[in-house]
Amino acid sequence: MTHPCKLYVNGELRDVVVDPLRTLSSVLRDDLGLGGTKEGCRTGYCGACTVLVDGKPVNACLFLAVDADNREITTIEGLVGIDGSLHPVQAAFVENGALQCGFCTPGMVLSAASLVAETPDPSADEVRAGLGGNLCRCTGYQPIVHAVIDAAARLRSQGRAGERPGRRAAIRSRA
Repeated sequence: MTHPCKLYVNGELRDVVVDPLRTLSSVLRDDLGLGGTKEGCRTGYCGACTVLVDGKPVNACLFLAVDADNREITTIEGLVGIDGSLHPVQAAFVENGALQCGFCTPGMVLSAASLVAETPDPSADEVRAGLGGNLCRCTGYQPIVHAVIDAAARLRSQGRAGERPGRRAAIRSRA
């Protein structure tokens, strides 16, 4: 048995028909071609598969696609601006050396974007707690913490503090 779903992915309505037990990560990667969502542990432990559902981070390897029906999903591909510019969190990660191999980066960036939307001026401890569900084996975390604090400062200086990440949110905020 399959289930039709309307997924709002990166600001676009996508109609899919899925098996009720398929994960959101498999639908995003295999059906919609969004390879930025990584599959690491497939148990929800590493956070590499993190995407935002209605602005909140979820482990897409555990989240069923049918549970995303009629919900807003933001992947790393949807975090960039409509003009193709990097989101301040993405830019801060690059400029602060907060990525190396890149496997954890999409999930880490999305978790960080959600964190700074909810906590526009996070302390280092708040960043560490907010990214607790994302593992990185390369950077040692300090550059990531610095990048998130830098990104929050950039968003505040641009008058974008508390802005929900994602194209659909950006489109709504300009309307």
